[in-house]
Amino acid sequence: MRRQRWGCQRGYCIAFISLLASALTAHAAQGSATPVAQVATVNGKAISLDYFNKKYVENSRLFSFNTPSKESVLDDMVKRELGIQEAKKLGYDSDPEIQDRMNSVLYQALVERQLAKQIESIQVSDDEAQAYYSKFPEIRVSHIFLSLRPNATPAEEKATYERMRTIQDVHLKNPAMGFAEAAQRFSEGSAAPMGGDLDYQTKDRLDPKFYETAVALRTPGKISGIIRTQQGLHIVKLTAVRPWAAADKGKIKRLVFEERRQSVFDRYMADLRKKAKVTIYSDILAK
Repeated sequence: MRRQRWGCQRGYCIAFISLLASALTAHAAQGSATPVAQVATVNGKAISLDYFNKKYVENSRLFSFNTPSKESVLDDMVKRELGIQEAKKLGYDSDPEIQDRMNSVLYQALVERQLAKQIESIQVSDDEAQAYYSKFPEIRVSHIFLSLRPNATPAEEKATYERMRTIQDVHLKNPAMGFAEAAQRFSEGSAAPMGGDLDYQTKDRLDPKFYETAVALRTPGKISGIIRTQQGLHIVKLTAVRPWAAADKGKIKRLVFEERRQSVFDRYMADLRKKAKVTIYSDILAK
């Protein structure tokens, strides 16, 4: 139920950005009108001394001991350039899948370079974290769950709701059957054998509607009505709310930081969208 965040994985992006930088720097060194000190050429492509020194320092910082020699770093750079040239000969740079990966790198680079200062300036105090936690505490919940895909047919919707209403109106009202037993018998999903128990969860770990419903119950032991999420139908039981004194303060600060970082990103992209022409074909999307 976690929400996904933007971009590609950091290590993957760094590798591709480095590849782009290698190719662009070599091209700039070759085409410059002013002579540039070079440490090597690969089929006419230059590796400048300045670029080599930069990469050598970067490599050295990765090792506390056994720092790589200049010769080994240069050898790696030559191998990379040979690989780039061979990939272009084979037409990989025109492959749609490769182009899509490179576009992902450019997208990530834009976000990092345009928003880095704003994100680095985000600070979360203890008081701010506690204020956030008072609204969005860590909760322990159980649920009875029936799977229902977002694009289910009307007949599938009707049948699944009827099953859940039977659980709600018949089984949960049976004095001889508690919530946990009903979940074990009728719920779907991995939590069913544990009586529907999902253990303690923070806001970011649950579907927004699911979390809002559980928090709104307020008192442990209370049970919700039937709710619909992207995954299906749920009946939610709030079993506990972890007090602030027992909360992981560092974790809560990270959640606040992540939400503020996401807000910075959303504002930036909203501004870009205002300047662009974007057309959404909702009828096609719904198919």
